[in-house]
Amino acid sequence: MASSVSADVRTEIRDRVAVLTVSDPARRNAMNLDIAAKLVAAVDAAVADDGVGAIVVTGEDPAFCAGADLAELAAADPDTLRAVYGGFVAVAQCPLPTIAAVNGAAVGAGMNLALACDVRLAGPTAKFDSRFLQIGLHPGGGYTWMLTRAVGVQRAAAMSLFGESADAAEAERIGLVHRVVDDVLDAAVAMAAKAAAAPKELTIATKATLRSAAVLDTQQEVLEIEVARQAESLRSPQAQELIASLRARISKAGAR
Repeated sequence: MASSVSADVRTEIRDRVAVLTVSDPARRNAMNLDIAAKLVAAVDAAVADDGVGAIVVTGEDPAFCAGADLAELAAADPDTLRAVYGGFVAVAQCPLPTIAAVNGAAVGAGMNLALACDVRLAGPTAKFDSRFLQIGLHPGGGYTWMLTRAVGVQRAAAMSLFGESADAAEAERIGLVHRVVDDVLDAAVAMAAKAAAAPKELTIATKATLRSAAVLDTQQEVLEIEVARQAESLRSPQAQELIASLRARISKAGAR
């Protein structure tokens, strides 16, 4: 299938949050080489922008992302697959905090795009459906690694091997999404803005430490990382100003 001339990844900055909207509604925002390349460029631009401190990823209504372009997949070699994966890999490897605002169906590669984010919020019409085996495909793009870590081995097997899907309520129950909200995009931006309001380098360092904590074996290893990064943050002018302000408020409250 040829790429739609309207296919795009739009960027809107709201409260220091880059909202990246995958937009090809005629194909329900299916992931192809064109969209993947535009998503990589949009993530890179957001990371490089000093006025951006967090990212929200969503899809043009009514879908989040309906999977990969099947025509491209049918003729894909490993290099093509890696290029298609590039979009959600860029999100997964992004140093900034990321939230998926899942506003509709997230199917196959669309699940990958949602799983690539640090946090997933679901709107009332969200639906998560792997569908890889049902169309004769082995999962790809890091799907098995991300899903297993999100919901555990048994639930990942239920979705991947046995074809179970999850609507918004079920996705929240099994931990696939953090929360179900009525206005998912506004809720995602409001949540992301809290991270974006902090000093950018501090937020990046904190996310990096959280990633280390997820893979290191001992608390002591994480403690050493935290000591180094916390000491560095304490030397920043922003931290000194915020600590001084907090001490002043405490002193004033104690004097009453």
